[in-house]
This record gives sequence, C-alpha cells and structure tokens, in this order.
Amino acid sequence: MPEYRRILLDGAVVETVRDGEELVAGDGRRVAVADAHHLPPVVPSKVIAVHLNHRSRVDEFRIGLPDTPTYFHKPTSSLNSHGGAIVRPEGCKWLNYEGEVAIVIGRTARNISPEEAGDHIAGYTVANDYGLHDFRDTDAGSMLRVKGADTLCPLGPGLVTDWDFRGKRLRTYVNGEVVQDGSTDEMTWDMHYLVADIARTITLYPGDVLLSGTPANSRPVQPGDVVEVEVEGLGRLTNHIVTGPTAIRTDVGAQPTESEEVLSTALGGDWEFRGIRPPKR
Repeated sequence: MPEYRRILLDGAVVETVRDGEELVAGDGRRVAVADAHHLPPVVPSKVIAVHLNHRSRVDEFRIGLPDTPTYFHKPTSSLNSHGGAIVRPEGCKWLNYEGEVAIVIGRTARNISPEEAGDHIAGYTVANDYGLHDFRDTDAGSMLRVKGADTLCPLGPGLVTDWDFRGKRLRTYVNGEVVQDGSTDEMTWDMHYLVADIARTITLYPGDVLLSGTPANSRPVQPGDVVEVEVEGLGRLTNHIVTGPTAIRTDVGAQPTESEEVLSTALGGDWEFRGIRPPKR
C-alpha cells in the first residue's frame, strides 16, 4: 500500500513516498524515516470528529447511542504531527489520549451516498484525539476547548492509500504499555457512512479529515509520558506530553474544574453523579 509523508527537508515542506526505511522526495533526495522531521500528512480545511462510535467505549460508560452519529469540530490550529509535543497547559490535570483512525478526503464530497463515499476518500492515517477534560463542565456540548486546544490533534506518520478499514486492530500505548486495544469492526458506523453523513450538509474538500472514534480505556497522561497509537496497516503515531509554558489565564473565560463529570469522563468510570455540573455561582 503506498504511503505518503510530508516532512521538513532542508528548510522546505516536501512531499515524500516511503520506500522501506527511507522517504524519497520527488527530486530523488532520500532521508531515513527515523531522522525525518515529520509534518501532518495532509493540510485540511477542517477536522470533524464523531463523539462515540466504538461499542467498547459505549459499553464502558453504560450508555446508549443515538440512532445516528453526533460530531464536534477540532480547529486546524490543533494540528500536530508524528514526533510532536502534546502540550498540557499549566494548571490542567486531565489530558486524555484517544487513539483513532483518521479518514482523509481525496475528492470534493457533497450529497453522496455511503456507497459512493469510498470514491471520495484519498486514504487514511493514524490520529490521537486528545481531550483536555478540565474544561468539560463548560464545553461538553461543543467540545471546543476540551478537544480543540493547540497541539491536541496529531496525525501521521503518513497517508496510506488502498487501505481496507475492515477488521483492523487499533492499539494505544503509554510508555510502552498497551492501554487501548480495539478493532475497526466494533465501529457502529463505518468510514463510508461517516463521510456520507457529514457530506449531506457540509462540503468536504480534498485534505479534510474525519476522526472515526476511539475504543474503551481513554485515560489521563502526564508530562513526560510517551503515547503511541498503532493501527494495523497504517503505522504508529508517536507523541510525548509536555507542560505548557504559561498557565491558563484567570482574567477571562471558564477555569479548569474537577467535578464528578470531569473525573468520571477522564477516568472512564460510571460515577453516581456523572453528568451533574457543579452549581452556578
């Protein structure tokens, strides 16, 4: 299966093709995969993510799914790459990993059927849909600050074409230990359904990204941790967690909280008070 990677080479953004353990630029220059400075493999105009899709994640929270998917938006300023640092802002505690498969659009898609969706997909890459649950009490609906903070959308290492999404294993590792272990076969709505559903009302352009959901056992990580997401046939996306250089400002906006809603979501439990927001002051 062909794999394409965007890297920084001699100060310029270069599109490469993987050839074994080397990346080959169009002009013939070669760089070892291990030595390459990776960039996100695509440049999307938007990143859209499904809330819940994997059955193991739904079962973990002991909830039911709606009849159709629901979605949220991650701004393009949250994009990050293979090898990049994931920033947990100073003053925040509840940064969770979520290993996922990312769908990359190849042809403009609008008002298409699920049967037609495959013709509009360029390929797939690995994603980690990090969530900053410290802001869940105020942003649980939009997920903007929970999922949209800078650096929280790493993609990569490459874009793989001609990949069949069916029956593929997905694993997340923290410091070498398996923490998520799922399969694309446990998705309630498959890749083609998700693309067609969004494209009913939102035009999808080449390079746009749809995140397809995570299996059970999303948990918090700490500065210094190394997080890897491995998808069968797509490769392994690696990032490390760091503390941000500045604290969350206190003179504007909602502040980080530790309500039962925050803790139950971050830790994956079925708390008695799950969903109850702290009282307004």
